[in-house]
Amino acid sequence: MIFAAKLNEVPNFGKKVVSLNNLELLLINIKGKIFACENYCPHQGSTIDRGIIKEEHISCPRHGYRFSLKDGKCIDYPQYTLKIFPVTIDGEDILIDL
Repeated sequence: MIFAAKLNEVPNFGKKVVSLNNLELLLINIKGKIFACENYCPHQGSTIDRGIIKEEHISCPRHGYRFSLKDGKCIDYPQYTLKIFPVTIDGEDILIDL
């Protein structure tokens, strides 16, 4: 597990981009539950950090493809999968399993 950020750096319904081991990840807080995913849409590589969060899905800002934050599956086009990383909270620390 690698330290990614402090909990207070990702406000409720907020996002934070972090770089870990040469990977750009997006941390997302939905009602206190933290998700971590790659920050690039698997469709055409656009950054996804400006995407809209609805329930436990994020939409790519470029074409609107919707991805589950639980398993990365694309609702609209199943051939695309957003890479999701396991998250552990240790006190105030967000840890990611790469």
